[in-house]
Amino acid sequence: MIEIQNLSKTFTTSDGNVEALKNISLTINDGDIYGIIGMSGAGKSTLVRCINMLERPTEGRVVIDGRDMGALSQSELRRERRNITMIFQGFNLLMQKNCLKNVCFPLELAGVKKAEAVKRAKELLEIVGLGDKLKAYPAQLSGGQQQRVAIARALTTHPKILLCDEATSALDPQTTQSILSLIRDIHDKLGITVIVITHQMSVVEQICSHVAILDNGEVVEEGLVSEVFAAPKSKAARHLVFPEGYEQGTQISGDNVIRVVFNGAKATNTPLIAQMAIDEGITASILSASTKGIGDKAYGNIILGIPGGENELARAMKYLKAMPDIFVEEVKNDE
Repeated sequence: MIEIQNLSKTFTTSDGNVEALKNISLTINDGDIYGIIGMSGAGKSTLVRCINMLERPTEGRVVIDGRDMGALSQSELRRERRNITMIFQGFNLLMQKNCLKNVCFPLELAGVKKAEAVKRAKELLEIVGLGDKLKAYPAQLSGGQQQRVAIARALTTHPKILLCDEATSALDPQTTQSILSLIRDIHDKLGITVIVITHQMSVVEQICSHVAILDNGEVVEEGLVSEVFAAPKSKAARHLVFPEGYEQGTQISGDNVIRVVFNGAKATNTPLIAQMAIDEGITASILSASTKGIGDKAYGNIILGIPGGENELARAMKYLKAMPDIFVEEVKNDE
């Protein structure tokens, strides 16, 4: 278990002190895939670097399996970091070494015999789908392949925790999907705890079970991904989850506006808005929509304009709220 307790980090600059993190407390359970998301400058990367003490917090503690990371000696911290490995946006491979030697490198530093290191590295490169690239150099690989080498290297020490700092930000969408699927498979096979730092909602949606949303160095919301994404409570979370709801005016032609969130609602032959018109005689204009179907279930959200005043708005919300796996809220002007 990872316990982040009242953690703060202040940097001193020529322009004065900068509070990068402010009194953050989080609990990440063993075997979880935990997302930490926020816009640029929210403090995500600083937080993940505090977990393995690459950055020392100004205040607060990071406790992993009952051990206070900040109280460890340098030798103890080096040993502990073998259990906490990290992959980065920039891959950080050694360009003068081929794939096999890149993966062997941390094992050599740990004093593992060469034959054993080579055997372990070959096994890991096979796991990440690069068993045929042992002698290839990073410059000969695509971005996705380089990240796979970095993942293999991160797994050499049998870690308990894998930190992913914007690990897919430099990749195209298709490659991102394959890397996320690989991280999910590794998690499922090895049972390791994964912490995903990202600014991409799609990354969190695809593989994370829990999420914390950072804004200006503070955790403004946390919980199950399904719950936070279905009904975000903080302004920062709403802007991340429903950006299209804020890029346009919330009042169009005098309509009241509502947001309908599909969180696994069962798809039907008749579209929901058409069904509402048939059943209740309520018309609605679709102002924006971002939905997708997975199997026979719908996910995503739509923004609806409801004409006819407050009574018609109340009727529409009552009808929609009666549907299973659908969340409904009025979109206010001050959002």
